[in-house]
Amino acid sequence: MEEIIQIFSDANLNLITVCAVISGILYIILAAKENVWCWLAASISVCLYMYINYDLGYYSQAVLQIFYLFMAIYGYVMWNKLDPERIKEWSAKKHLFIIFIGAIITFIIGFILTEYVEDSEQPILDSLTTVFSVFASYMVAKKVLGNWLYWIVIDSLIIYLYYIQGEFILALQFLVYIIIAVYGYFSWIQRMKTND
Repeated sequence: MEEIIQIFSDANLNLITVCAVISGILYIILAAKENVWCWLAASISVCLYMYINYDLGYYSQAVLQIFYLFMAIYGYVMWNKLDPERIKEWSAKKHLFIIFIGAIITFIIGFILTEYVEDSEQPILDSLTTVFSVFASYMVAKKVLGNWLYWIVIDSLIIYLYYIQGEFILALQFLVYIIIAVYGYFSWIQRMKTND
């Protein structure tokens, strides 16, 4: 128990981090409940994470936050259409294609970061989480059930990235994200059955 208390007391816990954690968790909870206000929480969260990731040297993650901001706007529009998206699932073939294309893009970005950005931290892993976060974000906006499975894997890797930087509060936040993603997955399955 003393070790856990020590982790929190040593953590660089500042107002930006706290607000990023709260708004990020609120986004995931609201998305799992199919509440359109998730996109406002997402907008606040990504603005804060843009700063945090840039400060940590995770440049792909920092740039990803700009994409997330546009996706928050897109998601809000898509979820507010007169004929809103219904939860659906894509075929295994489509997911395999996404994984294949994502792997290629990951290695290209990882190579660029490795060769040309001196202080880039964990460039391949940073790239991998960035690339697949783009795909998963699009899937959330389109209400594709599989997005939750992508997030479980992505968030697990992001926990590692924050842990090795000593950002234990942020690592803990992504552990909470995983728990909520599991809830979101099963909640959306139930909603799919209700809508059929």
